[in-house]
Amino acid sequence: MKSIALLPGRGLYAVTDGPRPDLLDVVAQALAGGARVVQYRDDTGGHHRRRTEATDLRQLCHTHGALLIIDADVALAKDVAADGVHLGPDNAEPGAVRHEMGADAIIGVSCLASLERARAAVAAGASYASFGAFFRSPTKPLAGHAPLDLLRQTAALGIPRVAIGGITPDNGRLLIDAGVDFIAAVSAIFGATDVRAAAQRFTDLYSIDRYHGTPA
Repeated sequence: MKSIALLPGRGLYAVTDGPRPDLLDVVAQALAGGARVVQYRDDTGGHHRRRTEATDLRQLCHTHGALLIIDADVALAKDVAADGVHLGPDNAEPGAVRHEMGADAIIGVSCLASLERARAAVAAGASYASFGAFFRSPTKPLAGHAPLDLLRQTAALGIPRVAIGGITPDNGRLLIDAGVDFIAAVSAIFGATDVRAAAQRFTDLYSIDRYHGTPA
């Protein structure tokens, strides 16, 4: 049986914040600041616009050596040949999506603060598991709280882990020190006046491995 694709490496996972006229420009800035993954999150209408944006984002991400993940919309991800899709608690089960998209697709699963859901995601062939919210989130203020110790509890899952929810460059190092592979941010990047600088501050958190004193 062919091995499934896992989310590669470590670093910043930038999540877009819905329709905006300067979408390509701000994503380009985030990529220039070191984002390794971009998730296109836009659950509004306008299929043609979303398809065009997703297609352009895929090319932009690949130019920078980054991955494009589509939030929730499996059909759109397949249509634009995105690198993968991110599934929330109310989306299709990861096993069914894996069967539809194949072994090479990156399939992420939101596990909130649930170790059980993460284990089920691994069994279903997920490429990574995301957890949160670790801090109060301006994007989703009603999101439940995920304790920092959850990252230690999930260290043996065998797939990369993504942290999300109220993360800033000031608190992100706590998550990296707890073992998280990727930090996901929305407003801390795309709500910033200088998107590139904001992304770079997150990227810099990974530049030195505090345990070994060497580049991560």
